[in-house]
Amino acid sequence: MLSPTDISSIRPFKVVSNYSPAGDQPTAIKELVAGLENGLSGQTLLGVTGSGKTFTVAKVIEEVQRPTIVLAHNKTLAAQLYGEFKSFFPNNAVEYFVSYYDYFQPEAYVPSSDTFIEKDASVNAHIEQMRLSATKSLIERKDVIVVATVSAIYGLGDPKSYLKMVLHLSRGEQIGQRDILRRLAELQYKRNDVDFDRSSYRVRGDVIDVYPADSDYEAVRIELFDDEIENLTLFDPLTGEVLRKIPRMTIYPKSHYVTPREKVVDAADKIQEELVVRLEQLRSVDKLVEAQRLGERVRYDTEMMRELGYCNGIENYSRYLSGRNPGDPPPTLFDYLPDNALMIIDESHVSVPQLGAMYKGDRSRKETLVEYGFRLPSALDNRP
Repeated sequence: MLSPTDISSIRPFKVVSNYSPAGDQPTAIKELVAGLENGLSGQTLLGVTGSGKTFTVAKVIEEVQRPTIVLAHNKTLAAQLYGEFKSFFPNNAVEYFVSYYDYFQPEAYVPSSDTFIEKDASVNAHIEQMRLSATKSLIERKDVIVVATVSAIYGLGDPKSYLKMVLHLSRGEQIGQRDILRRLAELQYKRNDVDFDRSSYRVRGDVIDVYPADSDYEAVRIELFDDEIENLTLFDPLTGEVLRKIPRMTIYPKSHYVTPREKVVDAADKIQEELVVRLEQLRSVDKLVEAQRLGERVRYDTEMMRELGYCNGIENYSRYLSGRNPGDPPPTLFDYLPDNALMIIDESHVSVPQLGAMYKGDRSRKETLVEYGFRLPSALDNRP
């Protein structure tokens, strides 16, 4: 885990390999770099399997020294590319961003049989941690390569709201235990004094242990004296072994979808306004069952948002939570990338058509949900 104090020691991209470019590779590297420097928006690298395209791309990244996202069309290919780039860039932040669902059944309605299918999903906690680590690296570092699947085009929390929620702690800072615990609750961390796991914290007297959601193997111990942070220590959450003391620490939210409370309450008010308009539309065409269904569902969701700060299916209200205009695309992983980032699409003849198909399939499913009173029309803006 990288603390803000480590940022000054970032190394530029440096390929570590026993091999040097050979054959057509030096020419390809030179031409690709020249194209980037000349402002070309797109270039194609052709090569048969085993011709060293990944190595060629790695050398291009080393030459241009730009943060990079590599898109693959499935998880298997993404995992292979992640392993290769990790070996080429052992001293840089190579991250993995794929769908964190082991199983996912989207919400859907089948009019022919009057069947509503609830959303059902199983989240892989380790992949969720890797996704959070990827966005953290993009925020804190410049030497980042993110290997992602096409799921990167799906909506993610607004980066501005996400950054507003971050908790910064420094040794010597004046802050009370109650304030730290309140902020951890806002980040959706759960207190668990028995089973210490990711996205949880425990309290023992004046000591708070926090296991950050984005951390693979390090937790942080916050030692307080009165209302002052006396010590910040990184330790192994499994063995309890102290790793090192640090002057400051940044704790990121448990989820990309965390939103400041005032924004959630404001969103709930706007959702109610849209509901009034939509109910009038449905009743005017005698869709009374649909109006009843939609009214009950949305009122329950907005009540949950006001009370708890979230609800099931909150992504369907993402337009209001991120303050977007109707028709605007939602924030995605691309919004976390710096302006000078490089995008590489592997197997582009498969990946690019897949991107278009994902949008159309998602749109068709949501239009049915809106038509039959399961969702508000604004849910269509939660799209790839």
